Amino acid sequence: MKIHLIRKQTIEKYIAANIQSKSAFANWLSIIKWVKWKEPNDIISTFNSADILGESSKRIVFNIGGNKYRMICSYHFGKKKVHLFIKWIGTHSEYAKLCAEGKQYTIDAY
Repeated sequence: MKIHLIRKQTIEKYIAANIQSKSAFANWLSIIKWVKWKEPNDIISTFNSADILGESSKRIVFNIGGNKYRMICSYHFGKKKVHLFIKWIGTHSEYAKLCAEGKQYTIDAY
């Protein structure tokens, strides 16, 4: 199924504030544009450095730009599309702090 990325403008805002991240996110977006997923494991097949955050959370963290950036998304496999909702974007160190506080499963910053 094709991907319906919800809140793409979140990535655009992040890039505008962190211009050095532009090529990393552009690469990620170009991959998302063409993939077709049928189940959560297909996400890992596409992005082998991504991690599913507990099966019941329906969240995944993407390592972007050689693990310099992290993006948490929730996913929903619908009848015709996979809906990918951006929940949070930050650096690796910001993500580590988020995890230390136990917020990676609940944050909804965007």
